[in-house]
Amino acid sequence: MPLPSGGTWPPQHLQPIYSHYQVLDTWYRGSPEELAALYTGQQPANRPSQLRGGIVGAFARMFWGAPTPAGEKLTKLHVPVASDIATMSADLLFSEPPTVTVEDEATQEHIDQMMPQLQATLLEGAEVGAALGGYYLRAVWDEQIATAPWLAVVHADAAVPEWRWGKLWAVTFWRILDSDDQTCWWHLEHHEPGAIRHALFKGKPGQLGDSLPLSAHPETENLQPVVETHIDRCTAVYVPNMRPNRTWRNFPAGANLGRSDFDGPVLGLMDALDETWTSWMRDIRLAKARLIVPRSYLQSLGKGQGAYFDPDRELYEALDVLGGDDRMEISAQQFAIRYAEHKETQAEQLAAILRATGYSAQSFGLSGEVAVTATEVSAKERRSLTTRAKKGLHTIPPVGDGLEMLLELTAKLFPQLGVTPERPAIVLADSVSPDMLQLAQTAELMRRAEAASDETLVRMLHSDWDEDQVKAEVDAIADARPDPMEDPFALPGEMTGPDAEGDPEEPKAKDGPPRE
Repeated sequence: MPLPSGGTWPPQHLQPIYSHYQVLDTWYRGSPEELAALYTGQQPANRPSQLRGGIVGAFARMFWGAPTPAGEKLTKLHVPVASDIATMSADLLFSEPPTVTVEDEATQEHIDQMMPQLQATLLEGAEVGAALGGYYLRAVWDEQIATAPWLAVVHADAAVPEWRWGKLWAVTFWRILDSDDQTCWWHLEHHEPGAIRHALFKGKPGQLGDSLPLSAHPETENLQPVVETHIDRCTAVYVPNMRPNRTWRNFPAGANLGRSDFDGPVLGLMDALDETWTSWMRDIRLAKARLIVPRSYLQSLGKGQGAYFDPDRELYEALDVLGGDDRMEISAQQFAIRYAEHKETQAEQLAAILRATGYSAQSFGLSGEVAVTATEVSAKERRSLTTRAKKGLHTIPPVGDGLEMLLELTAKLFPQLGVTPERPAIVLADSVSPDMLQLAQTAELMRRAEAASDETLVRMLHSDWDEDQVKAEVDAIADARPDPMEDPFALPGEMTGPDAEGDPEEPKAKDGPPRE
């Protein structure tokens, strides 16, 4: 699909997907005002949609779909479990830098130099991808900023992809440069095999409007309409969070997109969790101690200004209440806080959310127990580690494609760097650090049984070391090992004396005849 000349943007056939992105993004950001606006349509009064069926009625029947009564402030509270889940997903994958190796030494050195920035990029993409279902990595370069191209992340709700046989063939990224109620400046960036195309439009929200030269806006005035990449592949890749996508499985435009951690019943469970939390806080608010006093005890603020009661006053003048309804007494009222009921309900809702998203309660510190060893951590977080392994299967291939594409682009556009294009081998780091005491005990038992060499034991204890480090350590161990001692049980004169080169004479017994 070439760059459009105008019309609706994003394209009309993708509107259901972008509407769903808006829902997921609102939960990810976690603003109570935005959640209320999303589900109520910013209408303060009861709406007929609450009596409808389908998705409109479902939204209206949710806790966040109940409008705030007129004259009351918004008292609904939000538990940011959605953002916690997205952060946990990214931490499990890239909290430690992945191991990226190639055969060429110059290329390996180049990859090692860009690894800190690459890890930060992957952390950002994995967090947003857990919420939206995936993310894009695109190649960018600017010689005024850096001496080599790098990978930058693009969020899934700012791209229009094109697929071939389930693979990303081309993609159009877009961003809004300036906007108000009437005017919107759009920048479109189309990545395809061999070229990157840029276009500028001035329209309104939801409409591209008229095409303008790139020099018409300061953000795009230094860009070229067409940038030749000199490689026969797209300079962007798509990294899915998880597949298959249950929501768009039968929708061709979204069948190849990744699945969000919030898909399915998770949104309804998070909505119920917010309702429980709001009810708990409402109990606390209503349980504040209050004094009920006769009307005669109130101090008037003047005509039409109301009245108040001073609890620190010690003396009251005589009050005539004969024939009146007021009684000369002050009563206190304080409601009970249903602490246990709310806590148990919230714990069950959190457990249901974590089961649906594939994470363990231990990962969020909800089990109440502290794991001491790495074995205990792995056992308690088995479900989280299983989910991490599944996500790794969907993450490693496209990240490898992106790095291979970046190396090809670097070799074509920056040959002075001496980079050789090749597909790197990627291994995700362990999210649970091994227990060194257990590793040391295992190494000792293996050495005692003579079941492993020095090199094998060094690699087991230092899995993050490269070949040079392992070899240096093996040599150091060999140099530090003492020379073998002479056999203390060897007979005197054995292998020594004039007959050492031949067969030694058979020793004679101290008393008695020679041995046979």
